[in-house]
Amino acid sequence: MQVRFLRTLLLTALVACNGAPAQTSELASADPASADPATVQQTGQLTAVETLLINIVREISPAVVGIRTSSGSGSGVIISANGLIITNAHVVGRGGNVRVSLATGEEIDGRVLGIAQTVDIAVIDIEGDDLPHAVLGDSDALQVGQSAIAIGNPVGFERTVTTGVLSAMNRSLGFGYEELIQTDAAINPGNSGGPLLNSSGQVIGINTAAVREVPGTGPLAGLGFAIPINLAREIANQLATEGVVRRALLGIQHREIDPVIAEQFGLPVNRGAIVLYVAPDSPAQRAGLRQGDIITHIDGEELDDASDLRRILRQRSPGDVITVRGVRPQGELNVQVELGEAVG
Repeated sequence: MQVRFLRTLLLTALVACNGAPAQTSELASADPASADPATVQQTGQLTAVETLLINIVREISPAVVGIRTSSGSGSGVIISANGLIITNAHVVGRGGNVRVSLATGEEIDGRVLGIAQTVDIAVIDIEGDDLPHAVLGDSDALQVGQSAIAIGNPVGFERTVTTGVLSAMNRSLGFGYEELIQTDAAINPGNSGGPLLNSSGQVIGINTAAVREVPGTGPLAGLGFAIPINLAREIANQLATEGVVRRALLGIQHREIDPVIAEQFGLPVNRGAIVLYVAPDSPAQRAGLRQGDIITHIDGEELDDASDLRRILRQRSPGDVITVRGVRPQGELNVQVELGEAVG
């Protein structure tokens, strides 16, 4: 059964190719009559939810910028008063000439400080003092179902606002797109690099991708994805100070195991991460990890899901030695791995 599970996951991958929780205090304290549909229809009065959204858009839109390169265009968000901008690596391309369009209508040159292709984050610097900038939230505190607001420049329509909810957390699209926030707020071409916000107006993610069609299923809607701001912040700090990102490398591709999957495929544990692929000459291969191994603990810390594995690795440095425990088809898994280095 485990072999069939691995084959199913690999075929799926081929076909397909981490703000504070939503705040409700503002809504609870509002005049209840203002949220009553009949009252609104009679008076033209805004509901409390509409007023909150309008205020967020007014406050954050000036920090949202357009980014144009020789190969395309996208969005970005200013995160500091002195002009640091987070965007996607695929928006800036190879990092040549970058023009940044401000909310004032001014267009200025931007300087690319660093690009991390593996996580699709880039940092740009523009000249300025006391620039409007967004506040970064805590993506580890997000909850499925809370409100989501996206602002960006889809197909050139500057500072377009779309709304929805957080549909899921820790989604993976493969090819480096991991730990993603899923939202049904519309993410269209040109939104890439723009902010995803919570109902406090804090940036909780950097919009990066959308799935619009899967072969054999027809057009899809409401499948947008953003890089969690805690991950984006960490990468951006390294890019801004060092110009590159150096991360601990294990050298595997893996998939989360939950009780439903464990029961369906007859797996011996119901939590952890199953190894789908081991890169040749990687730290994992040298330590003896194999396809089909199920990792349940690293350095004694239990993995509740696959995102725990990625989080733990982000906390380690190249050269660190970790103890990997779990189960494998032939018995117990217990190996030590000296982590390598991934750059970019």
